[in-house]
Amino acid sequence: MKKQENKKQPDTDKIADLKKDYKDKTGKPLTTNQGLKVNDTNNSLKSGERGATLLEDFLLREKITNFDHERIPERVVHARGSGAHGHFELYKSMDKYSKAGLFTDTNRKTSVFVRFSTVAGSKGSGDLARDVRGFAVKFYNPEGTWDLVGNNMPIFFIQDAIKFPDLIHSVKPEPHREIPQAASAHDTFYDFVSLSTETLHNHIWVMSDRGIPRSFRMMEGFGIHTYRLINEAGKSHFVKFHWKPLLGVHSVTWDEAVKINGADSDFHRRDLWDAIDAGHFPEWELGFQIVPEEDEHKYDFDLLDPTKLIPEEMVPVIKVGKMTLNRNPENFFAETEQVAFLPGHIVPGIDFSNDPLLQGRLFSYRDTQLSRLGSPNFHQIPINRPIVETHNNERDAHMQTSIPKGKTAYFPNSIGGGCPHLSKISEGAFHTHEERIDAKKIRTRSESFSDHYSQPALFYRSLADWEKDHIAGAYTFELGKCTYPHIQERMLYHINQIDETLAKKVAEGLGLKIPKKIDQPVNQAIGADADVEKHQPGKKKIYLEKDPALSQANTRFESIATRQVAVLVADGFDMKAYKSMKNALEKDGAMPKVIAPHGGTIKCDQKMDHKVDAAIATTESVLFDAVYIPGGKKAVDALLKEAKFTKFVNEAFKHCKAIAADGDGERLLDNTFVKENKKDNAILINAKPEAFKKAIAKHRNWDRMEIAKNIPV
Repeated sequence: MKKQENKKQPDTDKIADLKKDYKDKTGKPLTTNQGLKVNDTNNSLKSGERGATLLEDFLLREKITNFDHERIPERVVHARGSGAHGHFELYKSMDKYSKAGLFTDTNRKTSVFVRFSTVAGSKGSGDLARDVRGFAVKFYNPEGTWDLVGNNMPIFFIQDAIKFPDLIHSVKPEPHREIPQAASAHDTFYDFVSLSTETLHNHIWVMSDRGIPRSFRMMEGFGIHTYRLINEAGKSHFVKFHWKPLLGVHSVTWDEAVKINGADSDFHRRDLWDAIDAGHFPEWELGFQIVPEEDEHKYDFDLLDPTKLIPEEMVPVIKVGKMTLNRNPENFFAETEQVAFLPGHIVPGIDFSNDPLLQGRLFSYRDTQLSRLGSPNFHQIPINRPIVETHNNERDAHMQTSIPKGKTAYFPNSIGGGCPHLSKISEGAFHTHEERIDAKKIRTRSESFSDHYSQPALFYRSLADWEKDHIAGAYTFELGKCTYPHIQERMLYHINQIDETLAKKVAEGLGLKIPKKIDQPVNQAIGADADVEKHQPGKKKIYLEKDPALSQANTRFESIATRQVAVLVADGFDMKAYKSMKNALEKDGAMPKVIAPHGGTIKCDQKMDHKVDAAIATTESVLFDAVYIPGGKKAVDALLKEAKFTKFVNEAFKHCKAIAADGDGERLLDNTFVKENKKDNAILINAKPEAFKKAIAKHRNWDRMEIAKNIPV
């Protein structure tokens, strides 16, 4: 009792730390590494408010260069990845929009290498972190290599690349104690997010089920930025790039993600490798959202703002081709780890916009690869090597593997016959789109970037009820990990601007009230000399009630290919029922796995030996998409003696998965929470295999969620 009385109040130490931090920094201005005082570290130098970023911006270069070189050799971000080889094939010529060969030649099969990744965690982190996923594609073209370097979300956290170090520093493990790993649920991240409201759109995507995909093969990819397509006549169209998976867009629940990371931290890596190894090749369709140049200012949002998407209800996605991944790497380090993607790798027919985040990435990525791979010759590494011959006057440097020949290494020259010579545009030379520029050099951003609530609100309105419930749970969990009440309250204020019902749910979970106003500046993503008022985020606009494409409830549900089905059996199981279901599942590409009380082999009721894929002690329900129990009295008696089989079924039921049982298999269900819920659409007893397959294809029966979330598993 005495210890309890003398114990400090919960926030006393934290408040003391805050005061010390304030004292250490009070009165000390932000400077460069040379001591130059800085009045804006939030906006890069541009040719006008919406103009291109200028190379002379030494503040941007210093900040980004220091950030890029922070870690060697692991990537600072996207460290944990998985890759595969494949090809891209065009459906129809898009020469109306682009002269790029891969978009005009339908006879061409373009080789690709794709790397998927998490963003925040280290190489050793788990696959199922709540996080953005990288989706980077390298196209090996005869005209040169094109890298489409994107994510599984169509927008990004920040609007200007100069803020990227701040974003990543906030989400990485807190520097004084190096925790938490691969997690955004901590004070520094939410301190940044709540003070930089441009982050709110990408943030709500991460809080949605998009932040915990079922598989790399079942997530979308996006180029994020607005690019340009240029046709033979030199006409430019704005374009957004989309990857649409043929298996649909599916996710896992947070409860599953936590358990999957414990049961198999390589879940996504293994899934991709095993699918390709088994011949179930992942496929995505490439889509364009095309906006004519003359419509650049048509919308209530700015096309150059990377925190905004173009709703598909406004500009439909045109499917132009298909990418298939059909070969695993021979060596992880040589290929997946050494592959170097650069947004600046483009080909004639594709060009950049003035998106300030994209402009900064054009500088940052090359600098990062120089740090990570140790030499400007990283393009000579086999996985990075273009398929076309290269000729230039670049020489030497660390790890030079080619042997340049000849006496001259300069241009122009007469000794070498003027070679390598320049090419005309008509001969395929790259030509930068001639955009007119007439602007002041200025360090700011356009007022059109200041709408920070409308699109997060559109995203939330477009979701199904079960998706909204998951977002509320994610916010509650993440903010519940924050230890400073003022940060929690500031976030509740912003969430309330997005949606009042969502804010009420989160506030109830946190045991806090939603503040009517906050003392801190709402938008600190501006310079010290900027007009603060004109950059404040305005009230949300409703220029579109809903966009169905934003909800996973509207994805593809016709395929069960590669779905993992746990078959719970023991000696004496019903061979007839098992064979019928197994054949039906495998016919459509599903992968039934035999789970038994022990490893090795077991015998069916026809005395035949069957290989066990996993003993019950070595696996978990969360690793499977559905459960089937073929029955057989002796077998079910044995299953009922092992408590983990009951837990296995209960957990599958909690996670809204399809469950089927034949014959005596129903007795195992009667020992679980399924017993009281047999009218559930995804609970199939003595049903035809086609009904079970249909339930699996639906991914989950979310109608079960209200019942399932109260199951104590």
